[in-house]
Amino acid sequence: MEDRIGQSVRSALDGEPTADAAPPREWPVLLDRSFGPDDITLLRHEITRLLAAAGLAADRQDGFVLAVNEVITNVVLHAGGNGRVVLKIEDGSLWCVVTDAGPGIPGAYLDGLRTPEAFEVGGRGLWLAHQLCDEVTTATGPIGTSIGLRIILDSAA
Repeated sequence: MEDRIGQSVRSALDGEPTADAAPPREWPVLLDRSFGPDDITLLRHEITRLLAAAGLAADRQDGFVLAVNEVITNVVLHAGGNGRVVLKIEDGSLWCVVTDAGPGIPGAYLDGLRTPEAFEVGGRGLWLAHQLCDEVTTATGPIGTSIGLRIILDSAA
């Protein structure tokens, strides 16, 4: 089973057709890397390529990339500048988990429900992530933050 999954991932990432029309239920980690201020654009392009290989396209792909970009930009601007991003397919969903070692997120920004004021500077990154993803999880405290972004692969929503 592992060999078939690995082969499917390699084929998909290389642009080769696979025998299976649908991606496997769970793939190995597609991306796991540390990042800093100079890596945001590179990560955005790499994640876009990986999402396309995993079968996410059009507006849902663009929205998920924007959500990931906002979260990694927040790490660079507000959490010391460096973090880690992990992208994985699990149970028919794409998960992107971004972690940092910053001071934590202030409570006013955590629920993602408060619509930022029109002239407010900042405060839109997590709000956008909540609008664009099927699920957003947050664990934050004085030693760092972990934000999980999930989008369902087979959803037409």
